Amino acid sequence: MSKVALVTGGTGGIGSAVCKRLAAAGFKVISTYFEPEEQAKAWAEKQDFAVGLYHCNVSDYDSCVKLKQAIEADGLNVDVIVNNAGITRDAKFSKMTYDMWRAVLSTNLDSLFNISHQFVDGMTERGWGRIINISSVNGQKGQAGQTNYSAAKAGVHGFTMALAQEVVRKGVTVNTISPGYIGTEMVMAIREDVREKIVAQIPMQRLGKPEEIAAVANFLASDDAAFITGADFSANGGQYMH
Repeated sequence: MSKVALVTGGTGGIGSAVCKRLAAAGFKVISTYFEPEEQAKAWAEKQDFAVGLYHCNVSDYDSCVKLKQAIEADGLNVDVIVNNAGITRDAKFSKMTYDMWRAVLSTNLDSLFNISHQFVDGMTERGWGRIINISSVNGQKGQAGQTNYSAAKAGVHGFTMALAQEVVRKGVTVNTISPGYIGTEMVMAIREDVREKIVAQIPMQRLGKPEEIAAVANFLASDDAAFITGADFSANGGQYMH
């Protein structure tokens, strides 16, 4: 029976690429969505691979409990989690509202607890599991106008390192991927002159591709990565090295 990979926010740019790559590797892929159901179904129909859809607000614990119940009702056990769902609410700190802060922290960081809490015990009981958390270069280096996003994404790897130590003897690995600027719809929506300035700061002189992040996720989900846990994989074109 195929292992099951749950990708949160799988309908987005990086999420879509991760879903596709994991499906190609033989996983049964399921994705959460928060947008209207018709929109999510339209996305699924456009893909050239099978993907199961489950509605979930990853920032709400009770919604994640219901997600687990729905997945189990379909007779599935989650073997791989890719915590990918994320949002931005950018503003200089003095202009940032509490709601902007809370929205980003709850979606980008609380979600790791809310989702992983549902499935990690099943992984440890079965003796195999992979948790892959998507952070950001801006969680490593900070970024003006993103105190909320940088704080949340820095917290992602702290979560990774701590949980990795708790489940390491049970066959479960926990790792972080920290992408740089990737050519998703979200990044391509940035004003062109601003985008050109971003690219100028990347030593590789280009944006990353969603498929390049998906390749790292696919490796970390595989048996080949069994000896890697608590690690942070930077994929940023050389923009930040540490």
